[in-house]
Amino acid sequence: MSSLTRWLSLAAVLVLAMPGAARAQYASDAPVQPPDAASLRTEPQAPLTQEEGQLPPAAAPVAQEPETNGAILDGHLRYGAFLSGPGSLTFILHHSLMGALGGFFTQGIANGFSLERSSREAMLAGTLIGAGLGFGSSAWWQFYNWVDKPMGYFGIGNSVMGGMFAAGFMDMLTRDASALAWAAFVGAELGAWLTATIAGGQLPLDDGMLVASGGGWGLIYGALLLAIVHFSGTKISGQTWADSLLMAPALGATALAVATMKYNPTPAQILRADLFGVGVGGVVLLLSGLVLGGFDQPTPYVLSFLGSAAAITTVSLLWEEAAERPSMGVRSSGRSKAYRCVWW
Repeated sequence: MSSLTRWLSLAAVLVLAMPGAARAQYASDAPVQPPDAASLRTEPQAPLTQEEGQLPPAAAPVAQEPETNGAILDGHLRYGAFLSGPGSLTFILHHSLMGALGGFFTQGIANGFSLERSSREAMLAGTLIGAGLGFGSSAWWQFYNWVDKPMGYFGIGNSVMGGMFAAGFMDMLTRDASALAWAAFVGAELGAWLTATIAGGQLPLDDGMLVASGGGWGLIYGALLLAIVHFSGTKISGQTWADSLLMAPALGATALAVATMKYNPTPAQILRADLFGVGVGGVVLLLSGLVLGGFDQPTPYVLSFLGSAAAITTVSLLWEEAAERPSMGVRSSGRSKAYRCVWW
C-alpha cells in the first residue's frame, strides 16, 4: 500500500469518528435517570379558613354615603320635620314657659293672687294664653330660621337680664306691682327676641359667652361701685341698690355685645379671663378686708375692683396660646415680634 493510500484511509477514519465523539459528549451531559413524575405535579392547597365573626368579602356591608337629601335652611340641613335645628326644642320650651309664667304672674299680681273663682280663671287664662302665644311664635320663627344650641341656651340668659333691666327701670318710675310685673315680662320677651333676631340662630359660642360674661361682670362691678360710694360716706337706699343691681347686668351685656363687632376671643380666652378676674378680685377683697379690719370701708372694694380688672386685662393680652405648642420647624433668622394680641 502506497503512502498516499495510507493517508487517505487515515483521513476517512477521522471523519467517520467525529460524529460519534460529539454524540458521546452530549450523551454525558444528559441525566442518567428520568425525572420523577410526582415532583412535577402540584398538590391542591387547603382552603383559607374564615376568622370567627368576619364576614366574607361578598357579604361585607358597603359603607353608604350620608344622605344629603332634605330641606336646607340657612346653609344647614334641617334637624327634623318640625324642628329646624339642634337648639329648636330649647328655644320653643323657653318661650312657652316664659309666656306661661308671664301670664300667670301678671294676672296673679293684678288680682292679688286671690283664690276667688274670677281670680283663678284670670290666672288660668293668662297662663294658657301666654304659653300658647309663646309656643306659636317660637315654633313659627324656628321653622323658617336655623336655631343652633348656643342661641337656644344664651337666649335664656339674655331673657333674664332683659326682664331684670325692665323691672329695675320701671321701679324708678313707679312702685305699682302690676306695672312692674308687666315691665319684667315685656323686658324678658325683648331680651329673648333681640337675641334671636339680631344675633341670629347661628349665634357663635364665643359671642354668646362674651355677652353672658359681660352680664356677670356688670353685676359684680356694679355692686363694687355701689359699695365704694356707700362706704365713702354717701348713704344709698335699698331701692337704689335693688334698681342699680337689676339694671347692671343688661348694661354690661350690651357693652360686650357691641364689642363683639370688633373683638373675637375664643371660649377658652373668655373662661380664662373670667376665672382669673374672679379669683384675683375675691382674694384681694378678702385679704384687704381682713388686714384693714373690716369691710365697712371703701378701700377693700377699690382694691378688688382694680385687681380683677388688671387680672382680666393682663391675662387677655399677654397669654399667648401658641407658646404652649412650640413649632418644631427651623426658626427664622430674622427678628420678629414674639407675640401678638389674640383678641383680634
